[in-house]
Amino acid sequence: MTKRNTQQRRHNILAQVNELGEVAVEKLAEQFQTSEVTIRKDLTALEKSGLLLRRYGGAIALPKEIVSDEIDSKRKVAIAKAAAALIKDHNRIIIDSGRTTAAMIPELANKRGLVVMTNAIKVASRLLSLENEPTLLMTGGTWDPHSESFQGQVAENVLCSYDFDQLFIGADGIDVKRGTTTFNELVGLSQVMAKAAREVIVMVESDKIGRKIPNLELPWKIVTTLITDTGLADDKRKAIEACGVKLICAEIIE
Repeated sequence: MTKRNTQQRRHNILAQVNELGEVAVEKLAEQFQTSEVTIRKDLTALEKSGLLLRRYGGAIALPKEIVSDEIDSKRKVAIAKAAAALIKDHNRIIIDSGRTTAAMIPELANKRGLVVMTNAIKVASRLLSLENEPTLLMTGGTWDPHSESFQGQVAENVLCSYDFDQLFIGADGIDVKRGTTTFNELVGLSQVMAKAAREVIVMVESDKIGRKIPNLELPWKIVTTLITDTGLADDKRKAIEACGVKLICAEIIE
């Protein structure tokens, strides 16, 4: 069974779960002419990617309130696709914690030879579900419940030992004159990540641009690219581009 066939089967399984609300391992194994063990692996991988919920003997669709919360989707997916398009095979990348950055993981399924460093357990678990098996590195460090990621001196020291092509990072807000801002006072690791990467790519939805938050995280002088959606106002677009940042406004697919 090729990786492409596996991905197609999982895509079809997910479509059935979303349509029917529930699927059974036994019936899926008969339908796809494969073993129940293989189907269980498929369901486990889909659950790890946050796409369904496992139940005894099968799986069920995510509750609607979870779907709407996780997805915000169309904007996040559009931004994620635009970000993944910047990644070449065999790149060494950092993916910071956050929903928008995590949305990029499924888009990496066809990239070959990736090396990915992350400080987020959710990002790591989603990476492990990919069929192309990117090399996964974890920062370690002190667990921060606010950002749901590892932070601190240990994580910073680990990052300093590596060299990366790209950093993909989100933000709580964007000050169009200064750079990315955050509610979290722990900005040290983000700055070390940026120093360790040749390109710094910020992924943020347009409604966060112009939101001024006290803590400056990454000044524009160290940001290479900002990826957002087409909801960005023209005046904000011009202000950001005037700071020397490449701007990508991803089209939202309805």
